Amino acid sequence: MPAVDERNLVLLAKEGNRAAFRSLVELHMRKAYDIAFGVVSNHADAEDIVQESFVRVYRAIGSFRGDSRFGTWLYRIVMNVALNRATAMKSRARFEVPIAYETIAHQTQARTMAGEDDLQYHIERAVHELPTLQRAVVILRHINGLSTKQVSGILKCSEGTVKTHLHRGLKKMKTLLAYLEENRS
Repeated sequence: MPAVDERNLVLLAKEGNRAAFRSLVELHMRKAYDIAFGVVSNHADAEDIVQESFVRVYRAIGSFRGDSRFGTWLYRIVMNVALNRATAMKSRARFEVPIAYETIAHQTQARTMAGEDDLQYHIERAVHELPTLQRAVVILRHINGLSTKQVSGILKCSEGTVKTHLHRGLKKMKTLLAYLEENRS
């Protein structure tokens, strides 16, 4: 959809036009879900995050100034809600049943040895072991295919910072996934 049409939808939504807001939701639902799922790796949580994000957008659309594109503003909200949810989930997990790193490594090794070597599973595990900002940059840039400029707008940081965190995140993932190459030999 051309940016002009999206701007018109935003203007109509700001005036209270529910059909225009529904059109904005339909335009951005898939990418918003992909971002949320990339952070939490759980369909139910991703759906909740997207729903909460659109509720926040609906309530705040009147204050949207248009300094950035609507999608950039929305994805920033989705990323913030998703990162908050992921942090809360990690905190809850810490107080539930702690699992030793060796147990996870053993399960991964057993899965690989059993022939269930699912590359997607290993990549997702590696992404979720990255520090928060590195994970956000890798998800937005490589998994969702956004440009460095778009990612910097969503995360409110410079393009140089995005590139640095992307480089560090990919380097760490390479280290985390090195065992796959060793098991292949």
